Amino acid sequence: MYFNSLHNNQKQDSKEKWRFHIPPNSLLRKRMLQGGLIPEDIDRSKVEKNNFLDKKIEEPIKLIPSAKLQMSNISALLINNTAKFNSDAEDNISKAELNWTSRKKHFRETEEWKVKKTRIISKIKAMGKINLAFIISKMQTIETLPDKLLEHIFAYLNPYQKLTVGKVCKRWRKIVQGPSLWKTVSFRPNHGGLQILNVDHFTQLIGYRFTETSSCELATDLITCNVLHEMANKCMKLEHLTLDFSTAMQLHDFTDLQFFPSRLKSLTLCLSENIFLEGFLRKVYTFISCVENLHIVGTYEKVEDEEEEVYETVNMHKLKQYMPNLRVVNLWGVPFINDEHVDAISSNCAHLECLCVNYCNKVTGSCLKLVLQRCKKLRSLFLAHAKLDDTILQTIEWEKTQIEELDIRGTELKEETIAYILCRLPLIKWLDASFLENFTDRVMDDWMNSGALKNLQYLNLDTCDSLNEPVLIDFVVRYGLQMVGLILGGHHKLLEYFWMNMIPNLRNVNILVMGIAEDCCPKVNAKIHIDQFIDCVAQNCPKLTRFEIRWDDETLRFSDKSSKFIDVLRMKCLKLHSMVLSDGQYYELVRSNFERADRMSVVRTTEMCKTGLLHVSRYYNQLLFN
Repeated sequence: MYFNSLHNNQKQDSKEKWRFHIPPNSLLRKRMLQGGLIPEDIDRSKVEKNNFLDKKIEEPIKLIPSAKLQMSNISALLINNTAKFNSDAEDNISKAELNWTSRKKHFRETEEWKVKKTRIISKIKAMGKINLAFIISKMQTIETLPDKLLEHIFAYLNPYQKLTVGKVCKRWRKIVQGPSLWKTVSFRPNHGGLQILNVDHFTQLIGYRFTETSSCELATDLITCNVLHEMANKCMKLEHLTLDFSTAMQLHDFTDLQFFPSRLKSLTLCLSENIFLEGFLRKVYTFISCVENLHIVGTYEKVEDEEEEVYETVNMHKLKQYMPNLRVVNLWGVPFINDEHVDAISSNCAHLECLCVNYCNKVTGSCLKLVLQRCKKLRSLFLAHAKLDDTILQTIEWEKTQIEELDIRGTELKEETIAYILCRLPLIKWLDASFLENFTDRVMDDWMNSGALKNLQYLNLDTCDSLNEPVLIDFVVRYGLQMVGLILGGHHKLLEYFWMNMIPNLRNVNILVMGIAEDCCPKVNAKIHIDQFIDCVAQNCPKLTRFEIRWDDETLRFSDKSSKFIDVLRMKCLKLHSMVLSDGQYYELVRSNFERADRMSVVRTTEMCKTGLLHVSRYYNQLLFN
């Protein structure tokens, strides 16, 4: 009945027309047009005219269909019922919340809640760990690096560290066991090498672990026929071999030795006091014709009594016959080496470029005349601590030689002999004349007047007490700009005045040593203002790489403000990688300053380090051993 009456009223209202005013460009009119409530064929000119005259627009009434009206009425009923239901539900929820709040306080105090709380927290922690592990698994770690890059990183480790790294995982162990990481290996425990306990197992490893080895050092226990056979057959790239017999009490039997590495460029033999190597060398003579660098390291440090009987453990006359290609010969501290042995070596080595007989007490220099005549390519001559004869050295025609590097430190040459040699070496670039008592002012004057210093770059006059300040001032003023390395340590006469005036003339210096050690005599009584030195060096020596100051804390004057001058030195001399100081408060101050700038290994003590010139020698790498 309700719907019928509503339908009848609708029919009656359809006969009447309702009026309303709608702006022509309004959003409401646009939506009514889209919904079909206003016909689209209305005369727009009439509407605009009526709008202009402020008249209301008469438009026909749009009838809503009965079906739509019925659905809208039903929706209205549903909305009303829903509103009532929602209001009842909200009342019920508010009541439930009040009840739950009162229960929750009581539940938190129970043991059940504590157990549940513990479980929830443990689950949250477990999920956190799982999420963290998942995040880490997606991150870039060392495990994602390729094998080649890991191999390059492991190459910086020493042998013991490589073995430790191999225990991390199978992948790292496989990389560490690769032959490319064992190109240089030492098996001499006394010199930081690996110690081999099972020689048979080591022999088996050579075939697949050391096939890429280019440099190897063997202790006495490993110098056997089987090991040498394996190295000759499997180590095809081996070029540098060291055989250490220094600790040998008895040699192995080399009767069955048929093979020996034949591609060697460098051979080092560490001799024993009473073990003769002729039986061993007789088997290897035919394999060492390609050797260019020969090191024979003697027992100079072990000899306690000069009158002790010395044995010729190596036949030098026979050895030189099988080594015609020698370029560098280093006979360091061999007690039985004399001028005859040196002469024998030079007779068959026309390509000799460097001869070192340091600490060979029986060398007097009588062989040098023939050596310099035969070996026209000889550039470096090291005669440190040899018992040289002045008369013999003054008969040599030094001006006809090609000597560029000369080491005569610790010799007892006379004043005339030193001047005779130096004035006749026009090509000299590197000179070590330290600890020469007879290197006097006259020698320095004659040397400067001879014009033989035009190529000099490195000079070591450490502890030459006979030199005075005026002649050294003259030398630095005339030749300071060409000096790259200058060592004037051990001179108690060279103090603040000398260095403050001379440092501006050493703008190209890379190596500089000054001061006198604490235990040297006479004692320095004057105080040295070290801050002025540091500032002067920083402003004038930007190329400085090695710097040594030997004065102790009692001689140096410094304060808390000294760190500012150290900052200037650190910022100006960026190439400085070695600064040697006497141990004390000033050393600690400088070391802490450099460490704060992440330059950890720059500052060192005089007890642990000494600055020299040997590392700038042309044949420094070839002369290295042990």
